[in-house]
Amino acid sequence: MVIPLENQPVASPVSINKRWCKRCGICIAFCPKGVLAAGPDGYPVVVAPEKCIKCRLCELRCPDFSIIVEEGDKNGG
Repeated sequence: MVIPLENQPVASPVSINKRWCKRCGICIAFCPKGVLAAGPDGYPVVVAPEKCIKCRLCELRCPDFSIIVEEGDKNGG
């Protein structure tokens, strides 16, 4: 069975280290595409990985260095 490309899950380019995160919400506020949202526990979660443009604003603004955005263009190249 082949799953059409548009229905395949999207790997998240954003990694969040919850051990370092203090749940300040800066990453959520600075994301221009709404990729991140606060989860029930207050930690940021990736809710729309397909919208990530890898601008790295979340990574650059994080005061705790708890976010990493993978290198490459939007298509993984």
